[in-house]
Amino acid sequence: MAKRDYYDVLGIAKGADADAIKKAYRQKAKELHPDRNADNPKAEAQFKEANEAYEVLKDPNKKAAYDRYGHAAFENGMGGGGGPRPGGGGQGDFASAFSDVFDDLFGDFMGGRGGGRRSGAQRGSDLRYNLRINLEDAYAGLQKTINVTTAVACGACHGSGAEGGSEPQTCPTCNGMGKVRAQQGFFTVERTCPTCNGMGQIVKNPCKVCHGAGRVEKEKSLSVNIPAGVETGTRIRLSGEGEAGVRGGPPGDLYIFIEVNSHALFEREGVNLFCRVPVSIAKAALGGEIEVPTIDGGRSRVKVPEGSQSGRQMRLRGKGMPALRGGGSGDMLIELAVETPVKLTARQREILKEFDKLSEDNNPQGSSFFDSVKSFWDSMKS
Repeated sequence: MAKRDYYDVLGIAKGADADAIKKAYRQKAKELHPDRNADNPKAEAQFKEANEAYEVLKDPNKKAAYDRYGHAAFENGMGGGGGPRPGGGGQGDFASAFSDVFDDLFGDFMGGRGGGRRSGAQRGSDLRYNLRINLEDAYAGLQKTINVTTAVACGACHGSGAEGGSEPQTCPTCNGMGKVRAQQGFFTVERTCPTCNGMGQIVKNPCKVCHGAGRVEKEKSLSVNIPAGVETGTRIRLSGEGEAGVRGGPPGDLYIFIEVNSHALFEREGVNLFCRVPVSIAKAALGGEIEVPTIDGGRSRVKVPEGSQSGRQMRLRGKGMPALRGGGSGDMLIELAVETPVKLTARQREILKEFDKLSEDNNPQGSSFFDSVKSFWDSMKS
């Protein structure tokens, strides 16, 4: 039975370019694949025929020979190239053709032919450093020196990993790709090269200092600027201060995570500060002024209104934490805590009893309350 014209098999015009050939074959492969045509006994033969046509037309040399001599170009050794002869329909021929289409569809995802050879250089890893600071430092900001142990470029081989100024060589197993391919039926499976571990290069004469790694462990000191207004969870990035890259690759980054210690006087909520301040019964009842500490180390005078009760809050505007990215400062909220005196002197007791008596005379209905207060003071005596 005479063979059909390869261009007719793929449904394209003679002289079609490589993109048109590949597109036509892809459509035929989907249309005629045996798995999709279980009820069509002719599909497998047509599928092999399309594969045979593509095997020839995808190769510029074979295509030129076919355009000139037709099918006769591949009979009796014509066509050269030492490649598989069209018409065999073997699994190797199909896998080779299907692999090209597979590369076209999934090459980027698999890191295929479009990726090119690897130079062996890889970016260094990022590092994390946890830094604890006081609330006062978070308020004012500070310059802090930290010591970090990290991988730095080997000074003996300048990061190449090779001894005596020699250079790494292209891996012979993967030809510098960093990956190797294996044919499994209709599919091409790609794996990391076992010889170079995906680097694409090997070091035949490794450096005696770093043993071919191109990096050594070293502790280095870094000066870090902590801006005012940071809080727990704030992340500061130091570009290029992470681990050195592999074989000349760019370094990673260092990320500093801030943790602000709790404070004995102040509680923080965002940019606002809370402070609980004790006041005497007399000050709360009569009113007056008190001094309260502030986060900047100073003191501010606050007016206590007459008749203030425990829990009353007052606001000092602008005395809170600064906003990290500008925008002013928060407020300081003061909560009064009225203190009950203890260890009274005889004179103090006398005054309080007199106050109690006057309160009963002025407010007979509230005598039960003052009776309760009196009982409390009596219990303090025993």
